[in-house]
Amino acid sequence: MRFWTPSGRRKRSPAPAPGSSVSDTGPAPALDAIDKKLLNALQAEVPLVSRPFAALGTRAGLDEAETIRRIARLKAEHVVRQIGAIFDTRRMGYQSSLVATRIPPERLETGAAVINEHPGVSHNYGRNHAYNLWYTVALPPGVSMEQTVQRLHELSGAEQTRLLPTLRLFKIGVQLDVAGESNPAEAMPTGATWSWKTAPEAALLTDREIQAVRCLQEDLPVEPEPFAALGAAWGFTPEQLFAHAASFRERQVMRRYAAVLHHRSAGFVVNGMAVWQVPLARLEELGLVMGSFRGVSHCYQRPTYEDWPYTVFTMIHGRTGPELKGVVEAIAQATGITDYTILYSIKEYKKIRVKYFTTDLDAWMATHMNPVSV
Repeated sequence: MRFWTPSGRRKRSPAPAPGSSVSDTGPAPALDAIDKKLLNALQAEVPLVSRPFAALGTRAGLDEAETIRRIARLKAEHVVRQIGAIFDTRRMGYQSSLVATRIPPERLETGAAVINEHPGVSHNYGRNHAYNLWYTVALPPGVSMEQTVQRLHELSGAEQTRLLPTLRLFKIGVQLDVAGESNPAEAMPTGATWSWKTAPEAALLTDREIQAVRCLQEDLPVEPEPFAALGAAWGFTPEQLFAHAASFRERQVMRRYAAVLHHRSAGFVVNGMAVWQVPLARLEELGLVMGSFRGVSHCYQRPTYEDWPYTVFTMIHGRTGPELKGVVEAIAQATGITDYTILYSIKEYKKIRVKYFTTDLDAWMATHMNPVSV
C-alpha cells in the first residue's frame, strides 16, 4: 500500500516542556478532597442500580443530593467527560487501529480537522515527532481498514502514514488516581485490568442487545433515577438494562460502566506515549511487566516498520513531566529495556468514546469512499 512506503531516515522533534501538553478544556478547576475521592469512585465503577448516585455517594461520605450536585458541577467544569458503558471493540465485531501520520506543519490543523470528520475516529493527538499526528479509528465488520486509512491519508494531505493495529493487548484500563493515593511508578502485583493474547472473537448480539448497546453507550443523565429516563428513550426499563449489562459483562462485551475524565481538567496535564524496542522473544514476559505499572493506562504490542522499530506502546498520564518520566524510568529499570522514546501530546484534536451500531459512517462513506471499492 502506498501509505506504508518507508520514508527513510527517522527525524525527531524536541520534547515539549513538562506540563505543556494541550487540550481543549482550559485551565484545571480547583478540586477539593471530596471531589477527588468521588472522581476515583466514578472511574472505577458506576453502580448499575436504580439510584446509582446515592450508592456512589456512600463511598465518598455524601448523600445523594450532594453527590448529584458535585457530579453536575464536575461535568459543567469539563472534568467528567462522560458516564456510560465502556465496551470491548473486538467483542463488538469491530476492528480498530492506531494510525501514525506525518503531515507538513503548515497543513497539520487542516489535516487533523479532516481526519476528525470520520465518525470512527475517537482519539486524535498532535505529538512531538516526525510522525506528528496520531489517531485511532474503529470500523464495523465489512469495512476495509486499509482502504479507509488510505483515504484518510489522501484527504488529510499526509506525506506518510503507518497502520499500527494491536497485535497483543497487555493492559487497558484508564483510571486516573485523582486523589493521589497511589504511586504511578509502582507495579501492581495483580497485573493488567483487561488483556488478551489472541484477539477475541466477536460476540453474537441480537437486535435487542444491539439496541441495549446503543442505549448504554449514551451519556448517563445526572439525576436521582437516571436509568429510567435513559432506558425509556430506547424502549427499556431499568431492570432490562441492568440484565443486558450483566450479560455483557459476563461475556466480556462490556468492560465496565464508569466515567471517563478530561485528563487535563483532572490535573493530569502531561500525556506521553512511551514506545519500547522490546525483543520479540521477550514480548510476553516484558509486556506484562510494563502493563503492571499503575501509571500505565494502555500497553500494547504493535507492528514495526523500517523506520519504526518499537514493539511495545505504553500510555502514561502524569500531573507533571517528572512524574511521567519517573514511570518510564521505573519501567526501564524493571525490564532492562533502554531503547525507548517518549512521544508527548502537544495538542488534543479529538477525544470521544467510540459509538457502536450508528449510521454516521454511512454518510461519510457515501461522500468520501466512492473512489475506493469497499
